[in-house]
Amino acid sequence: MSRAVAELLLAGAALTPDRDDAREWAERELQDPAYAAAEPNLIDRAAQAVGRFLENLFGGGIPSAWGPAFAVIASIVVVVIVVAALLIWGRPRSVARVRADERAELFGETDVRSAAELRRLAAAAAARSDWDDAIVLRFRAVARGVVERTAVEVPAGTTVHGFARTAGAIFPGEAGRMDAAATAFDDVRYLRRHGTRQMYDNIAALDDALARARPVLASAR
Repeated sequence: MSRAVAELLLAGAALTPDRDDAREWAERELQDPAYAAAEPNLIDRAAQAVGRFLENLFGGGIPSAWGPAFAVIASIVVVVIVVAALLIWGRPRSVARVRADERAELFGETDVRSAAELRRLAAAAAARSDWDDAIVLRFRAVARGVVERTAVEVPAGTTVHGFARTAGAIFPGEAGRMDAAATAFDDVRYLRRHGTRQMYDNIAALDDALARARPVLASAR
């Protein structure tokens, strides 16, 4: 019995209080620190929740004497499984992060440079007559430029000719030059053939034309 109740009894309070007195007695009684100490803490509540889940899962087949201990053990097992999954598969990536990673890949290589930066590097290579690098960089600028405009998507694994076909459908007026530019890129980048100033000039002209062209959407074709 708490001190509050004892004081009331010693003072000769009625053992059959009215409703207001009863509510006051109950409030004073519940203020006793002993009740707060008896309340389950966060860990206890978590263990109880896991225990109830497992009991429902197994149809109440867990012995009642095992309840708290089993819940704690199950919680530890769940934590271990989650940690192991993170170590094996890594932290899940958000959709935005996945899309950003996909855009970073361009023709089998990671390339996060903007179209403007690729054009600048291509012009610098052309200025020193390094036509191989100039052609590769300017064609990458072509691809990055239409991706930045969201006119064409270049998913991971897209080849230069696959890109040329897709872009040619979106910009039908440049389909022929797009295919020729993809062939020039392939010749220089993969077949190790030397590029020429004319090849670079053609790709640069294509890039400039695409910057001015309006994409033809599928609904408009």
